[in-house]
Amino acid sequence: MPENIDEIEISIFDTETTGLKAETGDRIVELAGLRVKGQNRLATFDRLINPGRQISPGAFAVNKITPQMLESAETPGIVIPEFLDFIAGSCICSYNAEFDLSFLNNELKLLARPAVNNLIVFDVLAMARKLLPNLSRYALWFVAKELKVQITQKHRALADVEMTWEVFSKLKVICRQKGIALDAICYKI
Repeated sequence: MPENIDEIEISIFDTETTGLKAETGDRIVELAGLRVKGQNRLATFDRLINPGRQISPGAFAVNKITPQMLESAETPGIVIPEFLDFIAGSCICSYNAEFDLSFLNNELKLLARPAVNNLIVFDVLAMARKLLPNLSRYALWFVAKELKVQITQKHRALADVEMTWEVFSKLKVICRQKGIALDAICYKI
């Protein structure tokens, strides 16, 4: 991996789901990504997914994705492979990567495909906790507010990707200012 984070392609992604636990049957209903290099946007991915099950009332209260919105959406068998093509050759980045990766890997398991691996992961939540250790909370919107990001969180995948990118960009500056090496803010799966 290059020493300069702005020399690598990164796919920032987010999921919206039917609930909070992939292991109990919850599924992805929206998957979005933004592929960047430095501050340059290279490509965008934004798809609704028909999971073949209902969205929990709790999830609907957050993301406002209705069954009607998903009726004509494509299935995971179509969208997930397209997303894997979208992120191919890049590092990945997410706010609370463990959550999003658990859902992505669950969808891959249901498709009888291997889990994502051999990727560098930037978890922006972990970065925020490391670089901003005295915050009272670490919700994406709260960290964004603390960093003076002007985007409002909408709890839709692409909007959250945009906010994550802005927060990630500000945290990269803090890393540079503190002399923190790239390998200290990412991990490999």
